[in-house]
Amino acid sequence: MNDVHSMPIEHRIAWLRELAERHGEAYRSSEAMLARTRYQSQHPTAIAVLKCMDGRINIPVATGTPVGILMPFRNLGGRFDLGWPHLGEVLTQYVMDRVHEGRQVLFLVTYHFSRGDHHRGCAGFGYDQQAAFEHTQAIHRQISTIFGAGHGTVYPLICGFETDEDALILHGADGQTLDVGALGQDALADLRARLAVLLPDMPVRIRDDLLPLLEGNLRHVVQVRAQASQGERLLDIEHREWMICLGRGFDFLHTPNLALIIGPYSPDLSEPIARAAGLIEANMVSGRIPDDGFLLLSSVPYESMGVDRARAELKASFLSRFAQQVIAQTYPGVAEKMIAKIAVLDWHARRLSWLTG
Repeated sequence: MNDVHSMPIEHRIAWLRELAERHGEAYRSSEAMLARTRYQSQHPTAIAVLKCMDGRINIPVATGTPVGILMPFRNLGGRFDLGWPHLGEVLTQYVMDRVHEGRQVLFLVTYHFSRGDHHRGCAGFGYDQQAAFEHTQAIHRQISTIFGAGHGTVYPLICGFETDEDALILHGADGQTLDVGALGQDALADLRARLAVLLPDMPVRIRDDLLPLLEGNLRHVVQVRAQASQGERLLDIEHREWMICLGRGFDFLHTPNLALIIGPYSPDLSEPIARAAGLIEANMVSGRIPDDGFLLLSSVPYESMGVDRARAELKASFLSRFAQQVIAQTYPGVAEKMIAKIAVLDWHARRLSWLTG
């Protein structure tokens, strides 16, 4: 990754395209498809994750879950408001589709922080862990308002993510927590009992399907500690982002300090776009990235050919034009170094198609 950050911008973009292609090929492989099918047959609860754009927050890797099982919703700073018209519609449609399949839904509402260094926390909340946690509480209340406070079908669960060791921290309704980072490997045997005590109102089916994530996370934390003891785990704390990504379909970008990802959810996208452009400028001025250019990538997923893909192409093009206008107005010097690319994502195949060369 360090070499990628220092490459000329043309080489960085070529590297990115190869990364997206490798991710799609891995997702479409027979082994991956069978693993997803087997996993969903054993654990039918649909799991969605509301999280920050930070590339360190890779929940599938941190829990040992097959890629494609967890539905991601990512936004700059991890900021969401279910009152936003588009976000509310997307989440509601997601839930209704899963309910029509006869499945329950678990929302992991996440915030992140670092135990080792305050400034490895969430920059979107000014490294204020308490403010980030309070924001997840507000989202929890909104999910309960929309889908019911009984949580029999849709269960919102607040989860911290400690990025030094990739450890999950689950928050119960009574203020109690289950911190995977504080457990030893011998805790695997009684995780089910711990979950039942922490989340007594969680439906048994959902709890049984949450358990594999915790078991996988505990094993992962043990591996991370072994890597750290051997000097193999690097904690990249310096902001070196050289991309602004606008839209959805960026799951292949689970790498630290690479991109500033803005979901198409807020009714005022100009504010996060301008903030992201300011961060890019700061990275260039400080010499953390080359000043030969940065990438603005807009992407929109589609589920079927024809009308849905055509709509995705129009939306991706609009997002790109809008962002270019905002950046030109707020940071004209940065805009001169902007390279805009547009793509659409075949959601079922995870195939990214570039509409611009």
